[in-house]
Amino acid sequence: MAVKLRLMRMGKKKHPTYRVVAADSRSPRDGRFIELIGRYDPHPHPSVVEIDNDRALHWLEVGAQPTSAVKKLLEISGAWGQFRVKRGDVHVVGEHAPPEERERKSKKARARAAEEADAAEAEVSPAEAAPAAVEGGAGAVEVVEEAAEAAGEVPVAGEAAAEAVAEEAEPKLESEEEEAT
Repeated sequence: MAVKLRLMRMGKKKHPTYRVVAADSRSPRDGRFIELIGRYDPHPHPSVVEIDNDRALHWLEVGAQPTSAVKKLLEISGAWGQFRVKRGDVHVVGEHAPPEERERKSKKARARAAEEADAAEAEVSPAEAAPAAVEGGAGAVEVVEEAAEAAGEVPVAGEAAAEAVAEEAEPKLESEEEEAT
């Protein structure tokens, strides 16, 4: 049975007052209801909103769905705020935060995410490509140019790229010779 918190019209012609009730969603607007939880009179200034917040909170906790008008009235009375705090939607200062819910994924979605993570690790960043290019020798210029293009940098053309690679290789070669002796 789907329970709704809704307004039930009462009063005279052209001068309605409303009861806030918990009712089966299939019952008529002014028909049978399960429980009376408050009343609303829109005519006096300011309007009268009387809602039993404990009972409204109970119905919200067991899954009753408020209509848009009743939701506004629950916000005015404070029951909606209490419900959101209890449910964990709102963090109140001085209380501990509810535990983070992890996203539920199917096996296929988890496998797809793992493949994407592996593919991202397999891609070579420009910073990682430069040392490999220094060690690589002949094809080093091409690797540096590809890495620069991947990073969105302007590639250094031809001889200038070869000079850049050679300059990076010289200090390394000197340090290797010192270690050998």
